[in-house]
Amino acid sequence: MTGVETTGLETATAKPFGEPIRITGRDGPWQPVTGSIRAYGTALVYARLDDWRPDRAPGPRLRRLLGRDWARYLDLTHPDVRIRFAASRILLKYAVATLQGVGPEDVELGYLEKGRPFIRGNDSVSVSISHTDGLLLVGLTTQGLIGVDAEPADRELYGQGLARHLCTEDELRQVEALPEDRRNAELIRIWTLKEAYTKAIGTGLQSPFASFSVSGPGSSDGSGGSGGSGGCQGLRGGPDGTWSSHTFTEDPEYVLSVAILDSGFGVARDTEASTMLDPTLVDALMDALGEEEPDLGGDADW
Repeated sequence: MTGVETTGLETATAKPFGEPIRITGRDGPWQPVTGSIRAYGTALVYARLDDWRPDRAPGPRLRRLLGRDWARYLDLTHPDVRIRFAASRILLKYAVATLQGVGPEDVELGYLEKGRPFIRGNDSVSVSISHTDGLLLVGLTTQGLIGVDAEPADRELYGQGLARHLCTEDELRQVEALPEDRRNAELIRIWTLKEAYTKAIGTGLQSPFASFSVSGPGSSDGSGGSGGSGGCQGLRGGPDGTWSSHTFTEDPEYVLSVAILDSGFGVARDTEASTMLDPTLVDALMDALGEEEPDLGGDADW
């Protein structure tokens, strides 16, 4: 992973981010996820879709892994969308399970009114999901709120005339001032940062991207230098706190962006489910659920 690039969302007090952690299969590696949370309060986890195919699990196993998302999974009719939906949710569940000290099938996702996911029964960890083509990305933080976004680095945006829909006037001038061969990359950077920020606050594409800036007065010139401390400017109604962000370039086939809101309450150190729930209740639930039914057919690795 190369090319850590700060942006105008970052402030002088922003906490550092660890490098994104690549997961190559069910066995992880998962230990770095816990290490990143302990070191930074944030962990970014990604996987190539070719390496991570829980949709190939036997039906009973897949249903347990998806939990309440099972019905939504069945409703999806496009095969590629269905695969990415299952793979991204289960990747997130495995990562959260590592922090909670439980099995991935014990992690339940919920969704707020506008679609932002959360972990049921554990408010110490905020999560976000993104997937694009062959890449899955999830973010976890104990600092406050998190949003992540991933896009192919070669996606054509500038030539499609999208800049005026994605950028403020100042950002558009900054893009146009760059050499022509760097404008598309800068536009992808801005787009993924705005996606990450609006995912964190739970508005997504409902926020007009041209109405607020993520670049600030010290926006990166594309050379990998540090961004300014102007913060996210112009978007009203967002939560208070200290925003920080990074953009990572992977391989360099993908652009990964993350935005974090530090709510000011410190980093939650205890993320295990056993400390979030009544032990008596946990024991009763385990007894009621009993042993898992055997997996018949499908990929034995799952």
